[in-house]
Amino acid sequence: MIDLKLLREDPDTVRASQTARGDDPALVDAALDADSRRRSALTDFESRRAEQKSLGKQVAQAQGDEKQALLAHTKELAEQVRSLDADAKAAGEELDALLFQIANVVEGAPPGGEDDYVVLRHEGTPRDFAAEGFAPRDHLELGEGLRAIDTERGAKVSGARFYYLTGVGARLELALLNAAVDQAVAAGFTPVITPTLVKPEVMAGTGFLGKHADEIYHLGTDDLYLVGTSEVALAGYHSGEILDLSDGPKRYAGWSACYRREAGSYGKDTRGIIRVHQFHKVEMFSYCRVEDAADEHQRLLAWEEQMLAKAGLPYRVIDTAAGDLGSSAARKFDCEAWLPTQNRYLELTSTSNCTTFQARRLGVRERFEVEGRTETRPVATLNGTLATTRWIVAILENHQQADGSVVVPEGLRGYLGGLEVLEPVG
Repeated sequence: MIDLKLLREDPDTVRASQTARGDDPALVDAALDADSRRRSALTDFESRRAEQKSLGKQVAQAQGDEKQALLAHTKELAEQVRSLDADAKAAGEELDALLFQIANVVEGAPPGGEDDYVVLRHEGTPRDFAAEGFAPRDHLELGEGLRAIDTERGAKVSGARFYYLTGVGARLELALLNAAVDQAVAAGFTPVITPTLVKPEVMAGTGFLGKHADEIYHLGTDDLYLVGTSEVALAGYHSGEILDLSDGPKRYAGWSACYRREAGSYGKDTRGIIRVHQFHKVEMFSYCRVEDAADEHQRLLAWEEQMLAKAGLPYRVIDTAAGDLGSSAARKFDCEAWLPTQNRYLELTSTSNCTTFQARRLGVRERFEVEGRTETRPVATLNGTLATTRWIVAILENHQQADGSVVVPEGLRGYLGGLEVLEPVG
């Protein structure tokens, strides 16, 4: 939820953010109107309530016709008080509903849509397979040759976009995730195995029940949602709490299964395990002071790049355009690895600064000193991918050899018992 004070004092900034995202700026004016009506009704309510209390004392002292007149006026005031109270509550509910529709205010993201990202830098050099004398195989062909990926049986058991990771495929995923956890712990994160089913108020609080709600699996019988990232459960971890951030950010690394319906992706990335309904991920999540959020965002990005170096992948870093941000993100950086068989970059990580948007919805605050007194305020929340199943795609394709074997990146060998090469199974 955006800051109501910002909406009142600087509505043009919020309108500009809505426009940059491709969202409706008229929501800003509708929210301001509801806020004005609520405040006006509350002011009149308090005025009538004060008059009502004052009349109560006069009625007690009055007699005869004067008392009857006062009683009649008191009855009239009581009706006005009830009506104004109802008006204030209705306007307040309308305001809350409108505020929940307004996405976080963009901070520094380039304008435009999905294709208007800005490339910040490239790291590493893609291999020239032609110079090496062979055409690269795609990750599924490699995975099947290694007996590492089985999409045919995944579809047989669960349907399209499901798969099995077997043998070295399962070991490679565990190696990635364990390497991510070890790196996170070394950086001071607390590792967490999170729930993958959450309540509606937690899912809504993180901003995932907006225009992309159709991406989420909902269990109607229990009214619970399957998470698409452990960010959701970690954002809800401290909901309704006041945190002590005097020693710096609170950082968690969540390991969870993730579920996505992939609605609207018909015909996209149907081969292999690039776009699937279920996968595993280690997600960084940070609660910090608002003043520290931009620096924390850069730290999360640096940790993501540290993991990409362990996997030995060429990649680029992009600054995601405003129209391609999720509703909770004020800014987002993606790391995209080179995919040689498709001659394109594939997103492997993203890190978002959600400023106070999620914390306002979930009631996560901190104490701070203002002019000698202690008050509370919302904290900032940030998230970032540290490793996920999709990384296997880039690792297999970028480290393959002409015979269908795959060289294990040096940074992961210790998590595979020292294994240096994944060999095809005859």
